[in-house]
Amino acid sequence: MASIFSRIVAGELPAHKVAEDDQHLAFLDITPLVEGHTLVIPKREVDYIFDLPAAELAALHLFAQRVAKGVAAAVPCKRVGVAVIGLEVPHAHIHLIPMNKVADLNFANPKIKVAEERMKELAAAIAAKVPAASGAAQPATEDSKGSRETTEAKAPAADQAAPVDGIIAQVQQLTKGLVFISESDAPLEPVSYAAPAGDLTDAVLLKLLGEAAGTPIETKELTLFLRNHTADDGVLGDPAQANRFKALQMFMKQELQNTKVYRIGTGPQIKAYALGKTEDGKLAGFKTVLTET
Repeated sequence: MASIFSRIVAGELPAHKVAEDDQHLAFLDITPLVEGHTLVIPKREVDYIFDLPAAELAALHLFAQRVAKGVAAAVPCKRVGVAVIGLEVPHAHIHLIPMNKVADLNFANPKIKVAEERMKELAAAIAAKVPAASGAAQPATEDSKGSRETTEAKAPAADQAAPVDGIIAQVQQLTKGLVFISESDAPLEPVSYAAPAGDLTDAVLLKLLGEAAGTPIETKELTLFLRNHTADDGVLGDPAQANRFKALQMFMKQELQNTKVYRIGTGPQIKAYALGKTEDGKLAGFKTVLTET
């Protein structure tokens, strides 16, 4: 009888895949110890990992190394722990577990429940960070089979008020080629500004963005703003594109503080700024334009 992992490989059972090649597959554990807990398996069903021929065992660990780099880049942690238990499922597999303390790797800990939408976000974010086999980084275009495309960092937006740093460089990569679709299409453009010393009131924000005083502002949650674009097939019926938006959304929520979307002005064209505060005191994110008639 085929193992549960072999059935996932065959497509008989669903999984939140994060990486795949001809011989290996990586996907999120559905009963994780922590968020981002990932399983790495050979597609060929072998019960015990050390029964794999030396070349296959080495290849599995090299694949796991790439996946671990993706996990570390997408999930905040001090290290990615590695474990091989070998008793749960009769199919060789490696556990990759984001950890901040040794106790995070204790399999006696109670398993956590992660919501389906969160699992999708995590899978997309990890997939976006798994390097290619050659070692080149792959930005977020993960599809259901784990394929990714390479993108280059976008040049700084003209209205950036600060030099490009690590955060904005990541936003540049994640927004490369993405467009927000309303009644027309508009690109997502990375931006950053020096954050005000006091509260970010509407008046302060308008001045910061160079908008006229008194212009109407509506605030939305990022997940609500992007909900159509992060649906399973997105607005274009393209899962890879939807995964890119999921990776962007997860990055903005994890790496920036108090991220919100500010809709500036009234129709037919409304400027939208998705902004959060960085650790070094900037506002960073992206802007786009909505068309509403």
